[in-house]
Amino acid sequence: MHPHSYTVNSLSKSRELASAILSSSTSAQISSVCSSIHSFLHSHTPDQSRHFFSLTFPTLICKLYGFGDAVSPPNGPQLSSSNGGWIDIILQSNDSDLASRVFSLFSPNSVIFQSIFAVDRQSLVKYVFPIERLPEWARLMLSSERDCQVLNNLCPLFRDKIKEESIKGSIYYQVQLNVFEYFMFWFAYYPICKGNSENLNNKPTKRTSKLKLENWTWTSSIPRFSHSNRGNEQKFEHNLYVRLLYAYLLAFVPIRDLDSHQPNRSSLLHYGDGSDGSILLRAEFLVDTLVHYWLVDNDFSPLPLNVCKSFGLSFPLRSVLGETPPTPNLDEIVKLLVKYLNLSATVIKDGPDRMERPKWSRASVGSFHLKSREFAASVNDSMYVGASWNLLIQRPVYRFVLRTFLFCPLGTSIKNASQVFLVWISFLEPWKVGLDDFVKLDAIVDGLGKDLKKENERIEEDGFSSLWQDYVLSNYLYYSSLIMHFIGFAHRFLHTDPELIVQMVLQVMKILTSSKELTDLIKNMDAVFHSKQAGSGKLMLNSLYRCVPLIREQLQDWEDGLSESDADGSFLHENWNKDLRLFSDGEDGGQQLLQLFILRAEAELQANFSDNIAHNLQLIDSLKAQVSCLFGGCTVKPISFTPQKKQREQLRDEIFKPRRVGNQALADVKYKGDWMKRPISDDEVAWLAKLLVWLSSWLNKNLGLNQAQNSDRGPKWSYVEVSSEVENVCGPSETMKMVLCAIGSWFIALGATTVRLMRKHGLRINLRILASKKIVMVLFMSALFSISRKAFGLFHRV
Repeated sequence: MHPHSYTVNSLSKSRELASAILSSSTSAQISSVCSSIHSFLHSHTPDQSRHFFSLTFPTLICKLYGFGDAVSPPNGPQLSSSNGGWIDIILQSNDSDLASRVFSLFSPNSVIFQSIFAVDRQSLVKYVFPIERLPEWARLMLSSERDCQVLNNLCPLFRDKIKEESIKGSIYYQVQLNVFEYFMFWFAYYPICKGNSENLNNKPTKRTSKLKLENWTWTSSIPRFSHSNRGNEQKFEHNLYVRLLYAYLLAFVPIRDLDSHQPNRSSLLHYGDGSDGSILLRAEFLVDTLVHYWLVDNDFSPLPLNVCKSFGLSFPLRSVLGETPPTPNLDEIVKLLVKYLNLSATVIKDGPDRMERPKWSRASVGSFHLKSREFAASVNDSMYVGASWNLLIQRPVYRFVLRTFLFCPLGTSIKNASQVFLVWISFLEPWKVGLDDFVKLDAIVDGLGKDLKKENERIEEDGFSSLWQDYVLSNYLYYSSLIMHFIGFAHRFLHTDPELIVQMVLQVMKILTSSKELTDLIKNMDAVFHSKQAGSGKLMLNSLYRCVPLIREQLQDWEDGLSESDADGSFLHENWNKDLRLFSDGEDGGQQLLQLFILRAEAELQANFSDNIAHNLQLIDSLKAQVSCLFGGCTVKPISFTPQKKQREQLRDEIFKPRRVGNQALADVKYKGDWMKRPISDDEVAWLAKLLVWLSSWLNKNLGLNQAQNSDRGPKWSYVEVSSEVENVCGPSETMKMVLCAIGSWFIALGATTVRLMRKHGLRINLRILASKKIVMVLFMSALFSISRKAFGLFHRV
């Protein structure tokens, strides 16, 4: 039986296109390849396009993103590719015509996407996505069979995509995707790979083992990433990736009238591929892909805490991922994603009734598979309550911003943190997101933004209003707890760029005080949160009580495992995520920390002797006014010392000694937190201090000194029955044994008594004092003197 001529022609043409794609490195070659692909797909049916998507399409993705050194399929010709992907070539050449040509090839309404949807409807092509290119938390979970089942059942992104394969008697798990899913996975992975590459080239940072870009499997058809340096500032029309991202969001993610796409249905899971529900299925998939790649990625708590408790899940990811900050240089695309998805929040106007617990917390007990399906359905139900995408991205965005602030390495640039700060700001003020934020992008996406413009013309607002009350309450931690974490970040990095840090804090304070209605809402919610029982005369306060359970649940869930580490000189206590402290009157409250920040900032700005000292002092005055407006009363209380204005040689450690503001001597102000694990000071040997802290912690743990003894219970004495038989002790050896045993017993009893007293009084072993440079120097000189003395003694004898 001879193959059809169109099959042979399609196969040979696909190979020719793959070769042309790999060799395209100039504007003319890229334009020619785009035209060839366009004409090929126009002239072939979906069944005839199978060879294109199996052979040419992976190579096209490889060249688009710049994954160099492509490997041809087995037994095929070895093809070489030139360095640099099409996206980098466009950025370097600033060729608007070339950017438009490539954009038209990959735009949502292009012939290539029409062919993708046609091929997927018939399930003609399936890809195996490489495990090492998945989000890091998913990659780690796929190493065990049970976790693979968890991913396949619980995580919407991987639902029914993880397949079991047996190769030579061994069982392996693969992630199988259709053409659209395969393209979007690589689309989301590209900025992660780019950010990690640029981060490694710029400076080494303390990170856990990341994806090794050179270890690619042939099944991916896309090998390691080839990076080229470029400037960060690029025009929108030349930034092809941002342009494509906005186009895909417009085309595949509806932001209004989501319920109209699922008539008479309560869950997306009830839809087949051919019904109207495919619109929401595709939208959900795209949003989940971007969220898990960009926001979750290396987070050690990828799923909600209540989900893990309900299904008995335990992810030992923290020991592997550790305190790893999110991937850098994602600010531009994450901000665009958050702004676009938050446009759907404008329809939440139904009151605090939306503030009910997620439905998965009430899942009935049953089989694991049934429970996971119920959870998946509840996720989809809760996501579309009020037709808002905001409920889906609340937790990932919160942890993304918080991990950036907490895990930003000391002694490094705060550029990435300042960029992520803008993502947080856009989340705090969704009422300011309007057409002006998308006007530049609308002009370069070939009219795809016309519908968005029509929909938003009637919802633009100037500021906060009562219609946004439910948004603030459902995202209350962004306006309370996250601000406290940010204040701690501002204290830690004030010395790196005082002016920038002051501007960031001032911007947050301006948002909180931008509307009296917003300020009152935040204060009232905090008061209700800390009140012990309802019964206030105000109807509004009573209505806020129903929000308290959800906020407590969010506080535990969103900050799961996240707190300032002991090495950071934490401003927050160990159990921070059990309470809200913004309006607390204690020394760890927001007002006290902001007052202390103002004092430090003023001293730092005056000590820098910059040319714009007058402008900086105006910033301080503005910050004082905003803090006074938020908390009321005097901004900075009088203190017993005045920082010197001109002391170049004064150390910053001496500037920041008080822990709180008040009429107290400096010697009376103590470090709050674990004193043994305080930050390394200049008069200590760093490596020795870390070793002694570890040794002290080990001794305290094994001796039970970490927990105080219960005073209600007396010590339990052990009784030893002595034999009634009388034995004589004869000889010097037995006498010596008895003496040694008596001495040993005495020391053991003394040690046990000492440990019991230490438990009773809450004392612990702290060997860190031995890491003092003075003590180390004394010991070193003593040892050196002793060795020298012995050496000279031997010399004189000779």
